[in-house]
Amino acid sequence: MNTTSSTKQDILQHLLKQGQANTHELAEQLQVTPQAIRRHLKDLESEGLILFESVHAGTGRPQHMYQLSRAGRDRFPDHHDTFAIDLLDTLSETVGKDQMRVILRKQWERKALEYQQKLGPGTLAERVAKLVKLREAEGYMAEYYPIPEDADPMKATRFILTEYNCAISQVAETFPSVCDNELEMFAIALKDCQVERTHWLVNGEHRCGYLIEAD
Repeated sequence: MNTTSSTKQDILQHLLKQGQANTHELAEQLQVTPQAIRRHLKDLESEGLILFESVHAGTGRPQHMYQLSRAGRDRFPDHHDTFAIDLLDTLSETVGKDQMRVILRKQWERKALEYQQKLGPGTLAERVAKLVKLREAEGYMAEYYPIPEDADPMKATRFILTEYNCAISQVAETFPSVCDNELEMFAIALKDCQVERTHWLVNGEHRCGYLIEAD
C-alpha cells in the first residue's frame, strides 16, 4: 500500500470523526512527523478535500484548524444514490407534500421492521452491535460505546451510537423530515428502548449521535 495515500486517508478519517484538528494533534494521533503532516495537508487542501480556519490561542501565532470540505466527506463510501433513485421512483407515483411524508414514513417503518428482524432478541449490547454492523454495510461510518464508557458493554443499559457520515446526506438536506423518520426507525428496531438524538449533521455538526437507553 502507498504510505502517502494511506496517511492522507488516515487524516481524512480522523477529521471525519473529530470534526477538526490542528497539525500537532494529527501528528500525535497518527504518529507522523509534523513536517510530513503539513505536506499531506497541503496536498489535501490543493485537492479541495479539506478547509482550514485560523484560530488565535493566547498571545502566540494563530493555529490552523483543519476540517473536511464537502468534497472530502464525499470521499467516504455511501449509497445515497440508491436511496435517492428509490425515493424518486416512489415520488413519481404520487403528488403533494402530505403524500410524500406518508411515503417516507412508510419506507422507514419498513426498514425499521427489517432491522428489528435482523437484530433478533439478545441483550441490548448485542442488538446495538448488530445494528452498527448493518449501518456500516449501508455506507455509514458507525460506532458505539456504553455509558459510562468504562462500563461492561455486555451489562450496560445505555449506549451512544455515532455515525460520522450520512449515506443519505443529499436527500436529508432536501427533505430533513427523513431524519425524524430515521430516529423513529431506531426506536422501532430497538424495541423496549428509548432513542433520542444527541448530534445532527444537518445542523452543521460533524456527526449524528443517538442516545439509546433500555426502558
